[in-house]
Amino acid sequence: MDILTALLLLVHLIPVSTAKNEVSSKSRKRIMPDPVTEPPVMDPVYEARLYCNIPSVAERSMEGHAPHHFKLVSVHVFIRHGDRYPLYAIPKTKRLEIDCTLVANRKPYHPKLEAFVSHMAKGSGASFESPLHSLPLYPSHLLCEMGELTQTGVVQHLQNGQLLRDIYLKKHKLLPTDWSADHLYLETTGKSRTLQSGLALLYGFLPDFDWKKVYFRHQPSALFCSGNCYCPMRNQYLEKEQRRQYLLRLKNSQLERTYGEMAKIVDIPTKQLRAANPIDSMLCHFCHNISFPCTGNGCIAMEHFKVIKTHQIEDERERREKKLYLGYALLGAHPILNQTISRMQRAVEGRKEEIFALYSAHDVTLSPILSALGLAEARFPRFAARLIFELWQDREKPSEHSVRILYNGVDVTFHTSFCQEHRKHSHKPMCPLENLVHFVKKDMFAALGSSGTNYYEACHKEGF
Repeated sequence: MDILTALLLLVHLIPVSTAKNEVSSKSRKRIMPDPVTEPPVMDPVYEARLYCNIPSVAERSMEGHAPHHFKLVSVHVFIRHGDRYPLYAIPKTKRLEIDCTLVANRKPYHPKLEAFVSHMAKGSGASFESPLHSLPLYPSHLLCEMGELTQTGVVQHLQNGQLLRDIYLKKHKLLPTDWSADHLYLETTGKSRTLQSGLALLYGFLPDFDWKKVYFRHQPSALFCSGNCYCPMRNQYLEKEQRRQYLLRLKNSQLERTYGEMAKIVDIPTKQLRAANPIDSMLCHFCHNISFPCTGNGCIAMEHFKVIKTHQIEDERERREKKLYLGYALLGAHPILNQTISRMQRAVEGRKEEIFALYSAHDVTLSPILSALGLAEARFPRFAARLIFELWQDREKPSEHSVRILYNGVDVTFHTSFCQEHRKHSHKPMCPLENLVHFVKKDMFAALGSSGTNYYEACHKEGF
């Protein structure tokens, strides 16, 4: 993982924002808070529960909803990996004991879990792009390793895959029954948690798939920028954003007191505790319903967790207002969005290759894309978050193609910056593909306020 990604992991591990993740089909336009189900005031515990995304009843979703005269042409899925063991440990505390083996009769349960393990065991000779072939295909340690996918994480993506199967395969027949490797495009970063999450979703989507038809490509960058990762201006925006975060933290005396109290409990300097990123481990305690750690000096408490979580939500609010992250996001998300519209345009031409694309990624992949699209109110990517681009053809006007964008099952198409105005002037249920193409090719650079008219120029010229 590159330095930029590592910095981002330190900066953006916490779910933040004020949008509602799940709405009924009757309120498909709403991503604003729902006064009926949202807490009356910002509640850090409520936000943390949403972030955990513990599997429960099947969620209602808006994927695949379209008038009968529209035909689904292609689907592009971006996921964050599922629930994982922490990447950081709180110094001088007992190691979290979480079992990363997969046990069919243990919660969280999924009817395909046992079959998934059996199928993964048959894939040891599968052909993946290097270095993915050296990674395990499913988690299997009695004591989880750092960053390892948990059973919860596997179940989250088995559910995602099954939901997409019911909609895209059973209802819309996106893939032919004799689908081949050419119909799929699969890409993941080189972490076991992303490869395993992608395989879990794929198994839910295509149960007992033929291993010979599956090929995961390796993406070295968490931004999925492929050969277009060198972008000095993007890094400048990130540095300015990190400076803003630092100054906001200095203003928060309650946060500093909280870190001081926690540092005394574990008997280390406050600076060292902060560098250990304790919220990552605390979120794992919270999501797995395990008490926060104790030492001879006392216990880290829920009140400590609430203070840090509240600050993260406030930080996200200021982040939207200051717009420094937006500059980073526009340049960070451009390569993958450009690749996506290129794939859509090939589908429009009638090519049947890569009509189902799956990118198994991280929070630091999805967050810039959400921001670049103008979805400022979308919550920070929870575990197993999914962002989906659907391409549709109007059978009554075959030359017309439209897109829908869905985040965790909510249709957010008309909340994107490139389609907000369209809704005011048209009653069509989707956004013209041209709007998305124009946005990626031109408007993203105009939004930077720079004189650049393409990605290379924008990456090498001062903006704002």
